[in-house]
This record gives sequence, structure tokens and C-alpha cells, in this order.
Amino acid sequence: MNYKKLSIARKKIDQIDNKIFQLIKKRTKIVNHMLKIKNLKKQIIDHKRINEILRNIKKKSLKNKIDPKITNSIWKTMIWSYVNYQKRKFKK
Repeated sequence: MNYKKLSIARKKIDQIDNKIFQLIKKRTKIVNHMLKIKNLKKQIIDHKRINEILRNIKKKSLKNKIDPKITNSIWKTMIWSYVNYQKRKFKK
């Protein structure tokens, strides 16, 4: 194994992770805004919207030659993490 090349690749991953972190921060702000708009706790989960998102992610993954199992898993985790976040923060 070439440890120097591995170290360089890891630094590239760290840079991407930092960008992802900033996007999660922006996404969380929007989720907080959406939470203020929702009047009922049952409005937090929209199965139709979730299915639509996952279908679109699968299409984009296939188009961009990314394994759809990876992207599906990432998006499901993100979606349900934000659902749980909203349930914890809901105050109406």
C-alpha cells in the first residue's frame, strides 16, 4: 500500500466532508424554517414527498453512474434523521 497516496486521498475526502458539513448546516436552517410553518406534528412526515425524493435520487444516481444503493441509504438516513429532529423540536 502506498501510504502517501492514501494520505492525499484522505485529505481530499476531508475537504469534501467539510463541504458536506456546510451544506448540512444550510439544510438544517431550511428545515427549521419549515418546522415553523407546520401546524401539526403529523405534518412532519410526508411519505409521498419522501418517495418522490428517493425516486429522483435513484434516477440521478443511475444517470451519474453512482451505485443507487449508496445514495438511497444516505438519503434515507438523512431524511429520517431530519424527521426525528423535527419531532424533537416541534412545539405546537
